[in-house]
This record gives sequence, structure tokens and C-alpha cells, in this order.
Amino acid sequence: MIVDAIPDFLAEQRDAAPEELQPLILDFENYWERKLWHQLTDALVEFFSDDGSAPQRLAFYRVFILKFADKINKLKLVDLALKTASQCKDNRERLEFLQSVAKKVDTEDSKDALVFASVAVAQVKLSLNELDEARKDLDAAERVLDSLDSVEVIVHAAFYDANASYYQASHFTQQTALLYLACIDLSTMPEDERHRRAYYLSVAALVSNSIYNFGELLLHPILDVLAQSEDDSWLRDLLFAYNRGDLAAYAALSDHIASNKLLSENSTQLKQKIYLAALTEAVFRRPPHDRAMSFATISHETKVRPDEIEHLVMKALSLGLLRGTIDQVTSVAQITWVQPKVLDMKQIGSMRQRLLDWDSSVNQLGNWIEKAGKDVWAA
Repeated sequence: MIVDAIPDFLAEQRDAAPEELQPLILDFENYWERKLWHQLTDALVEFFSDDGSAPQRLAFYRVFILKFADKINKLKLVDLALKTASQCKDNRERLEFLQSVAKKVDTEDSKDALVFASVAVAQVKLSLNELDEARKDLDAAERVLDSLDSVEVIVHAAFYDANASYYQASHFTQQTALLYLACIDLSTMPEDERHRRAYYLSVAALVSNSIYNFGELLLHPILDVLAQSEDDSWLRDLLFAYNRGDLAAYAALSDHIASNKLLSENSTQLKQKIYLAALTEAVFRRPPHDRAMSFATISHETKVRPDEIEHLVMKALSLGLLRGTIDQVTSVAQITWVQPKVLDMKQIGSMRQRLLDWDSSVNQLGNWIEKAGKDVWAA
């Protein structure tokens, strides 16, 4: 379409647009004729953000926006392209479209826009189950991000979201997902999306072979959506059971675990995790001067068979959940440190009682010293 035909195109699109969006298209023509690219871009972002513009986005992008794409902010160009991509007929067409966008912004002065577009390409590849290719795109995007001094939050959010999606396809990491959630306002996320993310984040954290501390997740408000769900509130309860090493609660929720395919497939690992949680909780409840625990005591606290206690303690030591030594001759584990974790009210109450006991012991020691040293004080 030649430049002179742009007004005709805009007039045609204005007639096809919903009535409430027609004034914006009039603004397009005004800004186009006056070459006010910044104002035109902002007006287009507003137009594309309205659901009513969906049927017209592809036409606007291909016929109109590409005419002045080199004159506008590249991040906003990618943002417009992403909204346009939602109108492609399938993921293959969407992939080709976004790859062309990434090429267009692949310049030295628009690296952030390149990351934004590349991450979108990776997301589509994930939808097509092209995990290796998506990983390559994400790794390349991460290298570019690391080289930039300052990047818009929207770019970081997109990267973390795509990274979380990748790891979700292969049991994603809690850290990546939480980094993404830290970049966005949860109130802007639809409730069903919050529920979906909370559900998969919880399941993935449980089955992960590298996550044994759920503190960050338990503190995140996204879990509140599970508490309000009749079907999935048990998942939140299960996370808290793991956090406090509650074997009884774990047993009570075992039917839910068996009914969940992913949790059921990882049932052996989940049992080991709850045993480790029970061990760390047993250590935590004991005062620091009384953490020499016999294997028999540990077996009683964790419900693990006596012949498996040594392996359990070694596992906890290797994972950094505990520090200490094992005396194989006397079958005693001497624990010197336990990994900090988020405490519930019961655990806080236990800590309070220990502080009260410590305070009482200090007072008793002070009284004894005072009585035993009367002659010294008198002198």
C-alpha cells in the first residue's frame, strides 16, 4: 500500500471498528499526517489494549505500523506485535510472525526489545513442545540481559515468565517463577491465572529434587488463592505440613497425593522429603545444648526404620539442611546447626517457650552464683 493510501486504509478500518474505538483511529490519521510518531505509538498501544481491536490488529500491524516501525520506540513496537500475534491462526503462524519481529529489532540500540521479542518466540516454541530450541532462545536472551545496565520491568517479567514456563514443562524452578511474580502486580492477573500458577508452582516445588525449604513460597500471597479453593486447598495445607515436618498431616493428605498424577509418580521422593522435614523439625524443637540425638530417638521422631536413619541423616547433611557429625559406633548424630525456615504459630510458640526456659535457667544460674559467692561479694 502506498503512502497516499494510508488515509483510505484508516477510513476503512474506522468504519469496521467498534464505535468507542473510532475516535482513536481518527487520532491515528492526525498523528500520521503530522508525523507525531510518539503520540501515534501511544494511541496505537491504547487501541491494541482494547479487546475490541482484536480482529483488526493484524491488518493494522502489516499495513500501517510497519510503515513507520523504524521511527518508534522498539519496546512499544514489540508490545504491539505481541498483541497482534494473538490473532494468528495457529502457533506456527505465530512463530513465523514473532521471528520476523525479533529480526526487525535486532539492532545495537534495541537489545532490550530483542530480548522481549526473543522471549515471546521461546514461549511459542514451548507451546509447540520445542523445548531445546526454546532453551537456546532463553539462554541467548539471558546473556543479553546480563550485558545491559538497565532494563524495563516488563522485559524482566516476560523473561522470568518464559523461563518458568520452560521449567514447568520439565518440572520448573521455584526461584524463576517467584522472580516473575515479583515483577508483576498480582491484582492485574486474572483469578484463574493466579490459581493456575499457584497450583503448578506448589506441585513443582513439592516434586523438585532441589527444593527442601518452602519459605519463599509460603510467604507469597499467590498461595492465598489455593486457600479459597474447595478443590485445591489441600495443596496449600500439604506445603505447610512439609514446612513443619508434620507426619500426621501428611498421612491425612495422602489420598490427595495419590489422586494427583505428578505427585503420585514422585511419591517415593515426597516421602523422603517429609522424613527430612520431620528430622529438621525434631532438631529445631530441641535446645542447642541437647542436639545429640540417638538413632533410636530419630527413628521415633521421623517414623523411619532404624536401619535407614544413618542414610537419612547423611542425606540431610549433604543437602545442607543440617550440620553436624555422625558417630557410627554409638549410633548418635551430633547436630550443631539446622537450616532456618518460615515458622507457623505453633513453631513460634515452641521457640517462645525455649526462650522462657533459657531466661529461667539464666535466673537460676544468677541466683546460684549470688548464693555461692557471698563471701567473695562481701570482700
